[in-house]
Amino acid sequence: MKIALVKEMRQMDKLALDNYGIPAILLMENAGRAACAAMAQQLKGLTGKTICVLAGSGNNGGDAFAAVRYMVNQGARVKVFLAGSAAHLKPPAAMNRDICVKMGMEIQPLETARDWEKLQLVLRFANGVIDGLLGTGFSGPLRETAARLVQLVNASGCPVVAIDVPSGINADTGAVVSDAVQATVTVTLGLPKPGNFLCPGASYTGKLVVDDIGLPLELLAVHIAQQSIDQRLIQSALLPRKRDAHKGSCGRVLVVAGSLGMTGAAALASAAVLRAGAGIAVLAAAESLQAVLAVKLTEVMTRPLPEAEPGVLGLTALPALAPLAAGYDVLLLGPGLGRAAETGELVRQLAAAANKPLVLDADALFAYQGHTAALKELSQTVVLTPHLGEMAALLNISVPALRADLLNLCRRAAREWNVILVVKSECTIVVYPDGGVYFTSTGNSGMATAGSGDVLAGTIAGLWQQTKTDMAPLAGVYLHGLAGDLAAAGKAEGLIAGDILQALPAARRTLSDETEKA
Repeated sequence: MKIALVKEMRQMDKLALDNYGIPAILLMENAGRAACAAMAQQLKGLTGKTICVLAGSGNNGGDAFAAVRYMVNQGARVKVFLAGSAAHLKPPAAMNRDICVKMGMEIQPLETARDWEKLQLVLRFANGVIDGLLGTGFSGPLRETAARLVQLVNASGCPVVAIDVPSGINADTGAVVSDAVQATVTVTLGLPKPGNFLCPGASYTGKLVVDDIGLPLELLAVHIAQQSIDQRLIQSALLPRKRDAHKGSCGRVLVVAGSLGMTGAAALASAAVLRAGAGIAVLAAAESLQAVLAVKLTEVMTRPLPEAEPGVLGLTALPALAPLAAGYDVLLLGPGLGRAAETGELVRQLAAAANKPLVLDADALFAYQGHTAALKELSQTVVLTPHLGEMAALLNISVPALRADLLNLCRRAAREWNVILVVKSECTIVVYPDGGVYFTSTGNSGMATAGSGDVLAGTIAGLWQQTKTDMAPLAGVYLHGLAGDLAAAGKAEGLIAGDILQALPAARRTLSDETEKA
């Protein structure tokens, strides 16, 4: 599914009118119907239920006014409060407000202390709240009235249906400057918005329901550079395994990882290569780690390398690694590799010497802090897998600054460095040099555990020969998240990276089962 920026949704609304003759009032009607349906589902019917509707003076308020009529017709007792001036209502919103008035509904302003007392009384006894205060055009801090309303709604404990995005959230970035409505359900209109997926906005969204509000399919399918990584996309990315497949044809992956005290990261990443379906995984590590890794690993082959000091790789390993890399389809560098200066130099020189696709994770990313210009010189396909802290460090900015403009900053970096970025967070995104951004649709908070990123890096590398060109990062992110979801069903917050690793085959099998059903 596509994910639209605010300006893209506005353009769609304009094209709906200009090219199809669909007026704003009709889209508003459909939005109101969708909001009513979400509330009815949440409350298991509306007959006899008291609903508090909070409407702003923008189009979001017009959607809320439209919802009022449908809820009244379904037997709800609806109390409507207008935050803002009725004089500021645009014609479609004003028309829906006028319909409510003609139906005998009182539109209560919020001007006097008594008005606020009425609102608090309604919220005390309400069964549900419709949030139609602020729409997708909102950014920045809440004004005094809106802030007070948000606090009252959140304190009420009522189920809340938010229209498009919960009030207080920047729809493009997910930013919440001061506060936001904590929605139970968010009915997003036309297409979902980045702020429905990116935190902190995602944590206020609740259950996300997408309603096309009658926009033509041709408009919803126009070129939009953001979309979700869903099952259909990944099934199209995975190549069927041939009957005459052998271990060499399923993918040969060289992993350069591990250091003293960090052998677990190397083991997880290299084992994930095989669990993702690759035929051969070889772990190249400092020779003094050989005994430990031999115990940890059975199916993964190991290659001991000359070390600069016990458990640390340096340039002495390059003469062995450079020719070794020639025999593999893809190289994974970094998990637990260590941050010694000479290790960083090894990473950069090996990356430059190896004419093979690269997956750079963890300490390999550290090697490029202050050296991002060297990424531009690499001629092969390069995938970087930073978490937000690592991405911010590569850009030499703070994590809050990165979050504030995540999509633009990552797009610019992917283009300038000519790399594919897999930026790990509560909603991992994959960013391509051409500006395409893909949001994961799998994964859970239980995956916030040490080693999870190592499993992801190995999964991406392991899928390289099993997917269509440059789609391994998408498949890796999806399958890694799906494995985490399967594992979390029995482990919840007790989930560890090894659980994700063990669930990878089941996740892959789930996709195969769905394909067979189709």
